[in-house]
Amino acid sequence: MIITESKKIDEILKAIGDKKNVFLVGCGECSTTCKTGGEPELLAIKGELESKGKAVTGYCIPNAPCVAPQVLTAFAKNRKAVEDADIILVLACGLGAQSVKEMSRFNKPVKIGCNTMFMGATDKKGDFYELCSACGACVLSDVGVAICPVTRCPKGLLNGPCGGVNKGKCEVDKECDCAWALIYEGLSKSGNLDYLIEIQKPKDYSKQIKPHKRIMNK
Repeated sequence: MIITESKKIDEILKAIGDKKNVFLVGCGECSTTCKTGGEPELLAIKGELESKGKAVTGYCIPNAPCVAPQVLTAFAKNRKAVEDADIILVLACGLGAQSVKEMSRFNKPVKIGCNTMFMGATDKKGDFYELCSACGACVLSDVGVAICPVTRCPKGLLNGPCGGVNKGKCEVDKECDCAWALIYEGLSKSGNLDYLIEIQKPKDYSKQIKPHKRIMNK
């Protein structure tokens, strides 16, 4: 899941500038879960924009605006409202906003109403945690337990904790559990401490060279 936060209304208004008519695009998956781009949030920003003299011509909420066919379908269903707009405001992650821009055939400026924070998971309380960095070379199996030191250790250490760990807590954030303390605990419980003997090779950062692409239909 892509975790987002809402931009401040002043920042959104600055991006819109002197454009008057706005069409809104939300997200039915990640941004809805984050409460940044679901229908309640679109209606809230609609009210704020209208209170500032803007006109909202309409809105749509593709289930996943980062999926091109869903954007095309949503725009087709709302063609008149999009044509009447001077600008498209996307309440979704950067992926969704750029997908909207690429799929839009209306030659309208695309602005974004959210900040993209990280790729995360939700716990049972509904809080969000960054657990994966999409590094392109997963080490979860290499460490013997499904805890990612690349992401969950602020230093990205691959062969055990640093000297700053104290009572299982990270020196960078004393409220945060040390990733390697968690890995050790998991391996100890499963009787697999032998995983700690093998030295992990330095990370191959070439797999993180951007932008990535993966061609599926050749």
